[in-house]
Amino acid sequence: MSKEIVVSGIRSTGHLHLGNYFGAMQNYVKMQDSYDCYFFVADYHALTTHPDPKELKPSVYRVLAENIASGLDPEKVALYVQSDVPEIPELYLMLNMLAYKGELEKVPTFKDKVRQHPDNVNAGLLTYPVLMAADILIHRAVKVPVGKDQEQHLEMARNFANRFNSRYGEFFPEPQVFRFNDETVKIMSLDGNGKMSKSENVNATIFLNDDDDTIRKKIMKAKTDQGPTEANMVMPDYIQNLFALMNAVSNPGVTDTFRKAYNNCNVRYGDMKKQLAEDMVAFVAPIRERAAELNKDEDTLRKILKMGADKARASSSETIKGARKLMGINY
Repeated sequence: MSKEIVVSGIRSTGHLHLGNYFGAMQNYVKMQDSYDCYFFVADYHALTTHPDPKELKPSVYRVLAENIASGLDPEKVALYVQSDVPEIPELYLMLNMLAYKGELEKVPTFKDKVRQHPDNVNAGLLTYPVLMAADILIHRAVKVPVGKDQEQHLEMARNFANRFNSRYGEFFPEPQVFRFNDETVKIMSLDGNGKMSKSENVNATIFLNDDDDTIRKKIMKAKTDQGPTEANMVMPDYIQNLFALMNAVSNPGVTDTFRKAYNNCNVRYGDMKKQLAEDMVAFVAPIRERAAELNKDEDTLRKILKMGADKARASSSETIKGARKLMGINY
């Protein structure tokens, strides 16, 4: 019995952080045994912001190494770079004929980019949702793990699939938002302002390549307050976040001890953060060290990408062949 197809992309910029790990990677690792997974590094998408060509290749290798160090198995999933699969831009071109300027200009992320970078409103930014649709539809995926901020893009992918099917014949399935389970941990920034980010406040974000002392310093600076003033008091979100982190990396008994102290109004945040810092160091260090080891071995990373591209092209070439036939461009 064939497995359902799952597709997800990873931008080739910055380092992975705890939010990426607990919000996505942890579930990707679980998915790889139950689904036919295609995970790609989105280097074409990165070109919309004109990255330094000298930085792009190291960034791709770093992101790949961190994903493998986090538990993705190249033997179980297709791990590839977007630009290694030429069928993706071909489908992107086909889908552009089914996308309309007005709907693309209304996409909130496009509007945000226009406000942030008024001197770089390129066609790639405008048609970003079309390329994202091509990334998904190229494998005729049915499940796509995306965050809330990407759900509109997935809805547009469904629209493009339906327009293709209406015009040329039933071919693409409708990709749906995929929530692997309800246990996804939402990790806030340590300063209590929004979620952890690669760019917003790096001092309040735990990256998977942070060294031990950096992790300790960041956690000790995490936002706290004077403590609860009554028993079983509702926790502020930034205190809930510390407990969420502790739940994720500490022994359950440790978390229970500090939770009871909080409920009894005698929690000592300094002690709690010291414990959390040491537990976080123990959690991050093996990932950081494994990623660093992999990152030194370009030959192995190149082989992994080649293997992933071969898997991805086997799938995508069948899609392009079918799409061309329906469109009448199979001379």
